Amino acid sequence: MSLRKQLNASLPAILPANPKEAIKGTELIRLIRLKIDGNYSDASLRYHFSIMSCDPGSPIAKVEKGQGYYRRTAPVPVLSSAKEILSLSQGRLDDFGEDKEVIDIALMRVKKFRAIVQSWAEACGKQPFIFREPFQANAPIGNLWKFPEMVMVDWEGAIDEIEADPVLKLKSTLQLPAFRLTAARLYIHAGLHSFREDFFQALSSSEWANAGELYYAGPIQDEALAEAYRRLNSKFGIGVTSFGLSSSQLDDLPRPAEILNAHPRETEALMERLEINRIASPVSKDHIDWTALDAIRNDSDEINKLFNSLIEGINNKNPQT
Repeated sequence: MSLRKQLNASLPAILPANPKEAIKGTELIRLIRLKIDGNYSDASLRYHFSIMSCDPGSPIAKVEKGQGYYRRTAPVPVLSSAKEILSLSQGRLDDFGEDKEVIDIALMRVKKFRAIVQSWAEACGKQPFIFREPFQANAPIGNLWKFPEMVMVDWEGAIDEIEADPVLKLKSTLQLPAFRLTAARLYIHAGLHSFREDFFQALSSSEWANAGELYYAGPIQDEALAEAYRRLNSKFGIGVTSFGLSSSQLDDLPRPAEILNAHPRETEALMERLEINRIASPVSKDHIDWTALDAIRNDSDEINKLFNSLIEGINNKNPQT
């Protein structure tokens, strides 16, 4: 039996499932020698570990931005877990019509994560706008490719709501937009079997915005997965960020309404629980594609609500004197 086949058969029983318990290469070599036949050199074993960790179908994964290896989780059958339910119906947050505990848990995690991202955006000085109507239970499945869950409005320093803001005045004089829009798609976990669909949904649903973002609640610790995102980012410009929240940590968070209505100190404590990791930074465009945005106006009344929100924001920040 070849070394690769021996490793594929032996590694799952040795490697830990938790990336935080990853085994360093030297220790893994010692353990694997007890399981395989043949007098292979340390260099040969290290080479195979490295090559196999870049293969989505192999059982070994390398820790992102760290040392050590852990067991890569194999793709699970469709609808056999909350993750798969989310991957098929991401964004459809209401009225599933199913009274199954696994769906309830999965949807609560999504709602909590949405609330966390909303609070985080506000803490960063951005105004979040939430799309809900396009993701209702009776909405077309194609809306997953048309609409982001959230739009971040960045007024870029125009924060004075009492007197006419000089930033907005200057931008108006130079015929520059008063704000920048970042469209964000939200997911719970990243996986090698679903990352392309996640990424291209984020790309498609943000084509009209200045930038697009892909936010994951869970950490992205697989080096091969992180590198795959960076390759896509270099071609298409969508940013990828993880918030470092495991499923159990999401379950321990307060309910979504409590997150959104928390006092400043409570919000600060929640933000301290995040381990935000920027896998790839978004590439920002200078202008909004108003033609592309206008093209989906008939698909949801919330596009007009977004327009009205922007108009209100401009009026508030630059009142007539």
